[in-house]
Amino acid sequence: MAGLTVGYAAMLEQFHPREAVELSAYAEQHGFSGVMAADHFAPWVPAQGQSSFVWNVLTAVGERTTGDMGPGVTAPTFRWHPAMVAQASATLAAMYPGRHWLGLGSGEALNEHVVAGYWPEAPERINRMFEAIDIINKLFSASLAGKDVKHSGTFYKLESTRLWTMPEVAPEILVATAGPVTAKRTGRHADGIITVGAPLEKISGLFGKFAEGAREAGKDPDAMPKVLQLHLSWAPTDEEALANAMHEWPNGGMKFPKADIRSPFDFEQMAKLVRPEDFEGRMVISSDPDVHRAEIQKYVDLGFDRIYLHNVGRNQREWIEVFGRDVLPKLAR
Repeated sequence: MAGLTVGYAAMLEQFHPREAVELSAYAEQHGFSGVMAADHFAPWVPAQGQSSFVWNVLTAVGERTTGDMGPGVTAPTFRWHPAMVAQASATLAAMYPGRHWLGLGSGEALNEHVVAGYWPEAPERINRMFEAIDIINKLFSASLAGKDVKHSGTFYKLESTRLWTMPEVAPEILVATAGPVTAKRTGRHADGIITVGAPLEKISGLFGKFAEGAREAGKDPDAMPKVLQLHLSWAPTDEEALANAMHEWPNGGMKFPKADIRSPFDFEQMAKLVRPEDFEGRMVISSDPDVHRAEIQKYVDLGFDRIYLHNVGRNQREWIEVFGRDVLPKLAR
């Protein structure tokens, strides 16, 4: 697969923004292609300790690197009006032409509850997201044509306006989903799909629904980005790798929906119930780089063309060096 790229997932939940930028640059020096960073208002658990503003960090990443970059993901629905997300994205794309993509999701209470609005159930959150995507697409298209646009929908209103700063080409919109219904709508309304590591048969089903939606909209699904964020734990010993997963990323072992939980301190209490076996099938924990390479290769073979790796430990530089040397060059593209 000649088009495969493997990027670095910069965890703003774990690292001070200056360190996250430095690690992003270090990853590029060791063969990683670009940077994904999430738009969080809070970390998952207090032990992670950080949660900086993704757009500021991505701007600094843009200055220090040359690869692609995007928020993976932001919710254009509760803390933000879609027009604000469109402006932030258009500005970043204008500053760094051809490098920025816009990753969108339906949101999690952990981040979105801070504005004290009603927190709806999943179907409404998803409908809000797709209406927001419609507004963002309208703004991108109209602004490139030098025209104003307006919107009056179920959840949002937009008075006549345009984005005055635009790149020559609008950023591609990628939607994060793990569900088949949303995957089909993503194929119809977005430019590509983002998902996380999961059983291959589940992802294959997502790809099928995504392709259906794309074809219904007259698009070629084979030409649309399929993006994976993959959490893993590598350390010099298996014991260290497991300890890192248990302390730094216990949310990776939580086998239940997390979108309605509001506080890192609630997640901290739930983390006490996580056991090592809960990570099985959800995240590879190993000191052997080749074990990780084999796992990543499965996703490459399934059809992903962009993969962003997140090592859950604090041992980022050591991990970047090892994977840049022993994993990335050995992936069969």
